[in-house]
Amino acid sequence: MKKIIGLVIAVITTFFIVGCGAKKMKPYEDTEVKYLDGGWVSVWADEFNGDKLDQTKWSYETGGDGWGNNELQYYTYDNTEVSDGTLKIFGRKEQKNNNQYTSSRIVTSNKFNFKYGRVVASAKLPVGKGTWPAIWMMPQESTYGHWPKSGEIDIMEYVGYEGNKVHASIHTEVYNHKNNTHQTGSLKIDNLTDDFHKYELIWEPGFISISVDDTNIKTFRYNPILDQAYDSNQAFPFDQDFFLILNLAIGGDWGGLQGVDDKIFPAIFEVDYIRVYQKDYNYLDKSKPETPYNVQESRLKKNSIIWVAPYDDIGVEYYNVYVDGEFYKKANLPQITLKKLDKGKKYNIKIEAVDFTGKVSRMSEGFEHTFK
Repeated sequence: MKKIIGLVIAVITTFFIVGCGAKKMKPYEDTEVKYLDGGWVSVWADEFNGDKLDQTKWSYETGGDGWGNNELQYYTYDNTEVSDGTLKIFGRKEQKNNNQYTSSRIVTSNKFNFKYGRVVASAKLPVGKGTWPAIWMMPQESTYGHWPKSGEIDIMEYVGYEGNKVHASIHTEVYNHKNNTHQTGSLKIDNLTDDFHKYELIWEPGFISISVDDTNIKTFRYNPILDQAYDSNQAFPFDQDFFLILNLAIGGDWGGLQGVDDKIFPAIFEVDYIRVYQKDYNYLDKSKPETPYNVQESRLKKNSIIWVAPYDDIGVEYYNVYVDGEFYKKANLPQITLKKLDKGKKYNIKIEAVDFTGKVSRMSEGFEHTFK
């Protein structure tokens, strides 16, 4: 399939645009920085132009035993093929270690992981009941604890019995499918199994937006008012490095709800390309952030302080929190839970915002908080 390397997409969000790091971004496989609209720079990609999977970029995860979702396949090294400019992941009806089916699952873990940016993938989905392909992301380190505490981002999930619908979801300690609170969106798209469609993620501090063919499926935002009963990482732990996953599951709690049609095999999940972009903030960012405001105590969580994120021309990376004029801690989102202070003592809390180039806002007005 003909490749479109010079992808140009205008990205407009209603919030600030962010990415990772203020350093001059090194472009992927290029001799000089070439900016797409919005200042995006290509930092990683696989165009699947060779004749085998590039294992400098991907690793196989193998095995069976359901993968936590009662899936029926055994993941092997043998169910991927790179040919004619695409990656094919095959699902096959064959016995392997007490599993009725085989497939493949590939990951960039420990080879490429990133925090904030944009992912664009082009894929054609498999036909038939029982297929469950996905383009998704998991944290490189379980900083906040094991699943779902450190988060999961599902850019695209599809279950074959629905035929014309794709899904985008996030999973966190507070919002996850095990307790029926996960946040998800769905979109009906024609010809999912006949044509390639573009799946896109925009990931910023406190903000994740996922689209198909430039149509939004779902936008997820951290809101310190709505989520003030929790620590920010319990509701939105997406401030750590994540890696990419491509897989084709067979059956399982969701994919197998209407059984598996054995006449569909071999099923093929085909990926034309997957690309990652990030912002060059030194190129883009001209102004320091405005001052954080409306600093207040959470009504629902003891010793939790929340505030309104200030405007910045490009984006705020984190906040410095000061207690009685002394630096206390960095916060990646506009909320912090104070700990290890003297019970009953009143403290003056101030906040400053720091953007991705290190420019610092003015200090917020002080907020008096009595530690409980």
